[in-house]
Amino acid sequence: MTRVFEPGEVISRREVLHGRLWLEHPVTVVSDDGEILATRLDPGSVFTFPAHPFGPHPWRAHTAWGSSIVLHLSRADTAYGVWKFFDTDGQFRHWYVNFEPPCVRVPGGYETGDHGLDLIVHPGGRREWKDVEDLHHQREQGRISLETVGEVLAAAAEVTELLHREDRWWSPWDTWTP
Repeated sequence: MTRVFEPGEVISRREVLHGRLWLEHPVTVVSDDGEILATRLDPGSVFTFPAHPFGPHPWRAHTAWGSSIVLHLSRADTAYGVWKFFDTDGQFRHWYVNFEPPCVRVPGGYETGDHGLDLIVHPGGRREWKDVEDLHHQREQGRISLETVGEVLAAAAEVTELLHREDRWWSPWDTWTP
């Protein structure tokens, strides 16, 4: 049985590359029903970057999360996470779809990664693709395979279709604020 985390529990979000920990930082559980894990990332959440055979993490210059509050929504069967960004005063900024491996629950937290491609959905629905070229660069650098590129593009098509049909699995979180 999958361990369900308790609201208020501080757990670890871990980015893994090629089976090895690459980035780790604390997040606070907002909700966990066994399917959707909702966590909150607050400004000042300290980053830990273990030595990695691939080299330094792209965020290595940062010691902690910056100046926004983020609600992370993750599912074990979904090749993307959905993030809801807020200013520190609680003002909603935008939704952010981060294309990443499905989350895997581990003792004390969960593991995922980052495939580079992102989709910002602004208030009012305008969409903005971000870091499209990262898919190519990550494949060239050996961070992801050609097969993974195909999986990311399939997930992007899925998200686009969900948005087109206005059938977002994360819509119950539309009214959530920090």
